[in-house]
Amino acid sequence: MTTLYVLCAITFGLATLMSALYFRERQHRLRQSSAPACDLLTGLLTRHALDLALREKIQKVDRGGGHFCILYIALNNLRLLNEAFGHDVADKVIKEVSQRLAECAGPKAQACRIAAAEFAIIVNGGKTVGRAAAKRVNEAFSRNFDFDSTPTLLSCCIGIATYPEHGPGKQIFENAGLAMRTINRRGGGDCCEYQLEMGERIRDQTLLTNDLRRALEMGQFELYFQPRVDSHSLQFTAAEALLRWKHPQRGFVSPLIFIPLAERYGMIGAMGNWVIEEAARCAAQWLKSGLRMRVAVNISGVQMLEQDLVERIEDALRRHGIPAARFTCEIKESEAMKDPGVTRRTFEKMRAAGLIVSIDDFGTGYSSPSVLRSLPAAELKIDGAFVCDLEQSEDARLIARSMINMAAALKLRVVAKGVETTGQRDLLVEMGCNELQGFLFSKPIPANDLEWLARDEHGAESNGFRHSLFWEAMHSELK
Repeated sequence: MTTLYVLCAITFGLATLMSALYFRERQHRLRQSSAPACDLLTGLLTRHALDLALREKIQKVDRGGGHFCILYIALNNLRLLNEAFGHDVADKVIKEVSQRLAECAGPKAQACRIAAAEFAIIVNGGKTVGRAAAKRVNEAFSRNFDFDSTPTLLSCCIGIATYPEHGPGKQIFENAGLAMRTINRRGGGDCCEYQLEMGERIRDQTLLTNDLRRALEMGQFELYFQPRVDSHSLQFTAAEALLRWKHPQRGFVSPLIFIPLAERYGMIGAMGNWVIEEAARCAAQWLKSGLRMRVAVNISGVQMLEQDLVERIEDALRRHGIPAARFTCEIKESEAMKDPGVTRRTFEKMRAAGLIVSIDDFGTGYSSPSVLRSLPAAELKIDGAFVCDLEQSEDARLIARSMINMAAALKLRVVAKGVETTGQRDLLVEMGCNELQGFLFSKPIPANDLEWLARDEHGAESNGFRHSLFWEAMHSELK
């Protein structure tokens, strides 16, 4: 009797489970059937309708062979238009873009609006057909969009993936999006075909980004310092703080890799604050050992927008007992020129606080002499790209000389980066450069190594470090 009851209970349970699954599937099908097939604003397919169309395309190719391509298209500057002119104008842009994309797709293709500024087009055929469709889209975007009598140019990024070559099932859509994001990260305005290594790169980058978020709290960052030398005495006078990341498995990760990741994913501000604090701490440690070395740190464009940046720098220097005059803030020219008004106000606050302000990588940001004249900077750092060819190129010498002469006319000190040969050194000294920095004098080294080097050099009465940097020379320097 007991066994019968158990069997009845199991049977009832299975029946209940099957009923629940049936009704859930039925509701899912009802939701699918009631979902709109067309986007209300643009008239293009919705994302749900695109999924159904992709499923049919995949089944057709799997049964009968052939190919199809999907183009994943993202507008580059819709957000800017939205912020400048409002949602109504942005909606007009979307409608006009959608109309042009539908024309590019043609009657045998299917166009879809995926999100606010993202679209997709399915075209029949292989790579050649996909490339031709991408070319038509780019040509469509080359014509002005006219809104309220204001001609506007838009640009887009296009990712192309081909089925079945570039992925199974719905993965083809994701791979087209991956190709689009790849070209977007390179600056946009072009098209890119999916490649297998893109997936590997994005997975590796995702893992690295996750590790980077934890690197600060795990104590994996360290500052290295590259000395700067006076061009006449060739003695060390200052040092630039350079951030280094020692990953527990990968070893040292290049700043060329992790700094762009930090900027892209909102970590550069916290990292910049850590650099300021650590640079002040290292300078204080040197001070205790008798070395009064000037320190330079790089300030990011994100930090330049922070209202309390200068106050936080002052607080760090005050807590560690470092005079503001021994602290240099280096801002890349390209960042400084993004918003000269913000740059000018921040520079003025820095100078009022007694900090030294330096425009880094000069020559790469297309600033004009009139803008430079209005910025309260104290020095320019010539980018290493203008130093490496000095010995071989007359044009390089003319450009470097003109930069140094312009800086002199504006009463700015000049520091040359990337000095690696004695020939480069001699030419820069002859041109009137004030300070030099590069592997010829020292590679970037840890703070303790710089302190030991200074102590050894000074103890041996070497000319490596300027005598006035040491405590025992302070009183004679002040007289």
